[in-house]
Parts: sequence; structure tokens; C-alpha cells
Amino acid sequence: MSRARSEASRVFAERLRARRIELGCSQYDIAHLSGVDLANYGRLERGGGNPTLTTIVQLAMTLSLDPATLMSGLADAGMLPEKDRPYSALDYIAARRQQDGR
Repeated sequence: MSRARSEASRVFAERLRARRIELGCSQYDIAHLSGVDLANYGRLERGGGNPTLTTIVQLAMTLSLDPATLMSGLADAGMLPEKDRPYSALDYIAARRQQDGR
């Protein structure tokens, strides 16, 4: 297995693969049924891809899952490398208040 982009990518990949195997389908089957390119699907299962919202929904529908099942917990601390972690609006507001002395 190639190195995953992040812990979130690894967990997402693990969930895809586990469900596909549970259903007894091949990567080709899932890619074909969902309309996702086979090479792209393979990258997603290895944790190397970066799926669009449309791709996530298509795959979830094909796998008979709620998209939330694939995404749950992926925003938790440590799931993204620090350099990729977005600065939240709440972090921004707190920093701004601290700077303003509030």
C-alpha cells in the first residue's frame, strides 16, 4: 500500500475498502457502478486520492452508505497534517478578541 496523504485519507481509504470487501465487489465493480475512474478509485482506496464531494456521494450511494459514514471523525485533531489544517473561524475570532484585548 502506498503512503496515505494524511491520517484522514488513510481512514477514508480503509472504510471504502472494508465496505467494498464486505459487499464482495471488486475495485472495478465499485468504480464502474459509481462512475468513478478505476485508477482514481484505486488511489482513494490506497489513501492517495483527494475526492470531490460529488465523488464521495457517488461512492457512498454505490456502497449503500450514508456519506457521513465515510466522513465521520475525519476532522478530528491529528487527522490532517498541521500544514494542511485549516484555521477555523472560531480560532480567528478568539485570536482577534485576544489581540483587541476583549
